[in-house]
Amino acid sequence: MTTAAIRWGIIGCGNVTEVKSGPGFSKTPNSALVAVMRRDGDKARDYAQRHGVPRWYDDAARLIADPEVNAVYVATPPSTHKQYALMSIAAGKPVYVEKPMALDAAECEVIIRAGREANVPVFVAYYRRSLPRFSAVRGLIFDQRVIGTPRIVNTVLYEPHHPRYHDAKNLPWHVQADVSGGGVFMDIGCHTLDILDWLFGPIVSVSGQASNQLKAYSVEDGVAMSFAFGNGMLGTGLWNFDSYKHHDQIEVIGDQGRITFATFGDGPIRVENADGVREHHVANPAHIQQPLIETIVAELTGQKGACPSTAESGARTNWVMDQVLRQYRRDTGQTIGA
Repeated sequence: MTTAAIRWGIIGCGNVTEVKSGPGFSKTPNSALVAVMRRDGDKARDYAQRHGVPRWYDDAARLIADPEVNAVYVATPPSTHKQYALMSIAAGKPVYVEKPMALDAAECEVIIRAGREANVPVFVAYYRRSLPRFSAVRGLIFDQRVIGTPRIVNTVLYEPHHPRYHDAKNLPWHVQADVSGGGVFMDIGCHTLDILDWLFGPIVSVSGQASNQLKAYSVEDGVAMSFAFGNGMLGTGLWNFDSYKHHDQIEVIGDQGRITFATFGDGPIRVENADGVREHHVANPAHIQQPLIETIVAELTGQKGACPSTAESGARTNWVMDQVLRQYRRDTGQTIGA
């Protein structure tokens, strides 16, 4: 499925589309943003006016049916990802879905099956796979072999309880299980799990625990997990969202050295080996999703290369999170997915 130019429509033109993703659709060669949709029509019109988008809608079906739109970006909360992805696929329009791909792995599989049967491409917004910063990490590990052969990986993210979660009666969707699939771990922990998949291959075995220590909301605020990759590497992960300060680190230990870097931000990539300690600095682009968007457009227009973030890879990350959260969901009576 190739076309000369990609004319995007966005379903859910909220905060993530203001800088991270939205401008990238217009700044990418052979690509344009031609329509946006939000259930609040006034907000959709305002977005279109501010960003110079020709058309706006308050109904997703109308945007998908727009003959000028030939690809759809679903930027809504996860609870509607499956619905809008299936609608786009049924219309024969490639779809780019925000992360996590859906509420759970079962929903992901429904999307994958529909895309395959209709021969419609599906992509997922795990944009770190295309960021220069993580390409540098991959090059250091596998091309320059600065740590020798990687053996284990440890990842940790902890941060203070965010003020937006203080009001139990007005909680953001990120901590509403029926909308997000889980808590902040689902919302941002997925980025770390996906980049590990990209670096070292699929996680094939995982076990873990989740807990709610602060009781500020019903979903998990702490996660501990251990996992194994198909290549024999082992790993651990810790996430906590009620800690005294912020700390974000992925540590990869090899038989000849150690490399550390963060999932978020653009802090230094630190290498320790027999030659000493060196830091590498690689800045993120202004519109952080644009490099991945460029790979999608290149693939859809028949240029060289392919998008590295597929429905299949996105589903794997949902599967890992399902394994970790399964018991917690059972214990708390949370029912998600369809």
